[in-house]
Amino acid sequence: MITVFYKENQNVNNNKSYSPSASKPKKVYDLFKKNPHVSINSDWKPITREEFYTCHDKKYIDGVLDCNITNGFGNCIREVADSLPYTSGSFYNAAVHALNNKVAMSPTSGFHHARYYNGGAFCTFNGLAVTVQLLKKNHNVKNIGIVDFDAHWGDGTEDIIEKLKIKDITHLSHGKIFGYRDSNGIPLKNLYKTLDAVKDCEILLYQAGADPHVNDPLGGDLTTEQMLERDRIVFKFAKNNNIPIVWNLAGGYQKDFSKVLEIHENTLKACIEVYE
Repeated sequence: MITVFYKENQNVNNNKSYSPSASKPKKVYDLFKKNPHVSINSDWKPITREEFYTCHDKKYIDGVLDCNITNGFGNCIREVADSLPYTSGSFYNAAVHALNNKVAMSPTSGFHHARYYNGGAFCTFNGLAVTVQLLKKNHNVKNIGIVDFDAHWGDGTEDIIEKLKIKDITHLSHGKIFGYRDSNGIPLKNLYKTLDAVKDCEILLYQAGADPHVNDPLGGDLTTEQMLERDRIVFKFAKNNNIPIVWNLAGGYQKDFSKVLEIHENTLKACIEVYE
């Protein structure tokens, strides 16, 4: 079974922005829970303010959660603020589960542009960095790999790693390594070689971005089948190298949102195919 970590609290019905990410958890949950290979875990705790302080400036954390500082969507909506401990909590608890069960999933997004002092680009708090810090502190995990295959560079993640001088972390970001194509423009050919950089990690945090799709207005790199193959490659790499992996969602801005959900469901299918 692929365990999905979901609570209603992590969903926001209307974030009043271009990005659909805050309302995505419920839509993905409704889709995934129908799959007989999926188990839903709702028995976990949200992230506390003190845990957020391990990755972000205290003034920023308190300001956002108290609705005095704008979140990554550029507003101070209470519903968004209240959801944030649950979005990062979902990902962190899924990662803990993966340590002992090889794989787990969190229906969350909106992490990798959140920097130490501020958010932006639809990202408020960096659940990737929070999970890194808490895995190191609470579970003695030393070497962690972030495989960020959103279409854009995880500049916020990089900012936090450099600001806090976090050691023993390998950060692969699609936007920084210029995609999956080789010098001849062949998709996915270099992906296995790229993943070799995280071969010695104790766990992989995988952002399965939907926006590298060729029809995405903010992406445009891979076809649907190529994205499915991308996910297969990542999951096979983790399984073949006996590395636990936790994955979540990122990006996806096609006007027909059913196309975004199809991409996310394909990631689930690839995961089930590899691990079942």
